[in-house]
Amino acid sequence: MKKILIIEDDLNIAEMERDYLELNGFESEIAQDGIEGLKLALHGLYDVVIVDLMLPGKDGFEIIKEIRKKFEIPIIVVSARTEDIDKIRGLNFGADDYLTKPFSPAELMARIKSHISRYERLKGRNISSDTISHGGLEINTASHRVSVNGKEVQLTSKEYGILLFLALNPNIVFTKEHIFDRIWGDEFCGDMATVAVHIQKIRKKIEKDPSNPEFIETLWGTGYRFKL
Repeated sequence: MKKILIIEDDLNIAEMERDYLELNGFESEIAQDGIEGLKLALHGLYDVVIVDLMLPGKDGFEIIKEIRKKFEIPIIVVSARTEDIDKIRGLNFGADDYLTKPFSPAELMARIKSHISRYERLKGRNISSDTISHGGLEINTASHRVSVNGKEVQLTSKEYGILLFLALNPNIVFTKEHIFDRIWGDEFCGDMATVAVHIQKIRKKIEKDPSNPEFIETLWGTGYRFKL
């Protein structure tokens, strides 16, 4: 039985989530403040964490960040905060999904099942110490070589860096700013548009149809993620 941690200070919402989870065959546990929730998340064996952002003791952003340092399990935000900046911040800290209150319990269940399925595929994908393989794409981290369906493609160092960074963090959305800081750091003073240009170049080299990408997905207004 899959085990879900609910970190939610509104007991009515938490109990409603728990009831729907149990009806769908999940085991669940509730924490009503951020400190207790983070402690449980870091020491319990959970398959998914559902977290509110506005919590006593420690806010949801900090909880997401701390969980992500240790685990790659799905994290779903359920919050009354509807501003895009909150969604982007939550996703950048490592959340996999974001639902705004009021929400449909049926939709929450569907998303939980979907993320569990993706996570299990992630755990089962072929990653050796030197190679990341997915859907015909192979990245050899020792030789820095990339191939698609057995045919090697030539990437610049920055293109390779972006592709490797996204592939090592699948299903996590990163903004252009985050990618820029990670790949270029302080070495280049330029426009964030350079990230989009590099993504386009990568797609032309690794995607069968760059306009309908299989590997690197654009989330308009948010950023990019490597799809599994």
